[in-house]
Amino acid sequence: MGRYINQGNLAFRKIVNQEYVDKTSLIPLINATLNTEDCYSCVTRCRRFGKSMAAKMLCAYYDKSCDSRELFKGLEAEKAESFEAHLNKYYVICLDMTEFTTKYRGERDIVRRMQAQVINDILAEFPQITRREDDDLMDVLCSISESTGEHFMMIIDEWDAILREMGDDTQITTAYVDLLRRLFKGFSSSRVFAGAYLTGILPIKKYDTESALNNFCEYSMVDPAFLASCYGFTREEVEALARRHGADRKDFNLETLKMWYDGYIIGREPSIYNPYSVMKALKRGSCQSYWTTTSAYDSVKTYIEMNFEGLKDDIIRMLAGEHVDVDTTGFLNDMRIVRSKDDVLTVLIHLGYLTYDYEHQVCYIPNKEVADEMNKAIKATSWVSVAKTIQDSKSLLEATTAGNEEAVARAIDRAHDENTSILSYNDENSLACVLTIAYIWARNEYIVHREYATGKGYADLVMIPRRHVAKPALIIELKFSHSADTAIAQIKRKNHPTKIAEYAGDMLLVGINYDKATKQHTCKIERLEKN
Repeated sequence: MGRYINQGNLAFRKIVNQEYVDKTSLIPLINATLNTEDCYSCVTRCRRFGKSMAAKMLCAYYDKSCDSRELFKGLEAEKAESFEAHLNKYYVICLDMTEFTTKYRGERDIVRRMQAQVINDILAEFPQITRREDDDLMDVLCSISESTGEHFMMIIDEWDAILREMGDDTQITTAYVDLLRRLFKGFSSSRVFAGAYLTGILPIKKYDTESALNNFCEYSMVDPAFLASCYGFTREEVEALARRHGADRKDFNLETLKMWYDGYIIGREPSIYNPYSVMKALKRGSCQSYWTTTSAYDSVKTYIEMNFEGLKDDIIRMLAGEHVDVDTTGFLNDMRIVRSKDDVLTVLIHLGYLTYDYEHQVCYIPNKEVADEMNKAIKATSWVSVAKTIQDSKSLLEATTAGNEEAVARAIDRAHDENTSILSYNDENSLACVLTIAYIWARNEYIVHREYATGKGYADLVMIPRRHVAKPALIIELKFSHSADTAIAQIKRKNHPTKIAEYAGDMLLVGINYDKATKQHTCKIERLEKN
């Protein structure tokens, strides 16, 4: 067993010996690419989404120095036709680039020293191969392949670590990119490699209109193709885990897991949960910010504080639960080259702080865990007005549940004034958008619905308290140049409370009117107690 070649299956064995959610469906997908022109894959996901687990799984499956059959017994990969054809059939070179960036941090010859270590390990496995003085890693692999007829499987975890952590030094990054091109874009590459699997956070960097390794098939947070369900947890997987762990308490259940960790749309998968946080929550019996504690929010702060036109408004809208348009195509996949608002949003998608709806080409904040991190980042920026908006929202919710009509009207007036850069006041829909922003804080305690269907039309804004929150439901009806009393009457006429009562106890009926002439809001609040 080598350090970089044929590491065996111990790492994956440790994974399956714990509570393992079967993600081996990735194996037949990668098998289908081997020994073809599509044999080079680069899969990028945000932190803690199962990238390293997948790399360890592939190492165990392909490594010819061990027998991994029993590790895959009963798992999805075992059912595939290609399972036997590639099981433990290759010499596997497995590199974790963070190991080298940690060991050689600050050293400009990191790429040369990394190659030397890998070459020494490989030659220990093939002592019959003689290395010439100027041979690099690719030369050594070519010599082995020519001498033995063997094909290699190369797996690189955190492939972009050097570019992310040492990207300011063009000598280092150029040397690293040249090494990758030497390995995977040369005439001899197809004779040496059965396949290569790279995983990291960022897709391969674009130079002008092409990537440095444009022969790689890329599967990213923006465009995952058919690998979407192989990383992260699906709704069905979380439901099964919740049943197994007895997550059915009032304050800890499927609803709270969804609120905290769901919300990612990845390709065709409409509901992907953060796997790291779900497992942490189930093991500890409570939902908290687990994923975000694995890194500081400085990176978020750096990007959202960039003074691109419209960025601040978009962040406010997303905190309120709105979706914003984004063009991801111009980003060069380099965290140091950020040239527009769209680039900022695209970086945050790759980092996992936003999710991306490919069909509608919009992004938004996926869940409470990320929203909390955004709020912390905003407090650390110079965005005093945004931080104040969030605090005002908390006060607005308190005033609403207390039935303080005048305080609610004044708070909505302020929200109107502060958000005129986002929306124009021409109709009730514009008012509804501003109300959603004004009630940003409510998402911590309520499930918030705009245009909520009740059987007799739609309620403008409905807030149903989460199971652990002892507060009344809110039914908010908006009027434009009518009266708050008219709004209350409409709630009753359309019988909205009867429908909401199925999901909540006591409720407040809230009528809000905006008078175009006076540019003032009025509010009427009535309490309905459940019998």
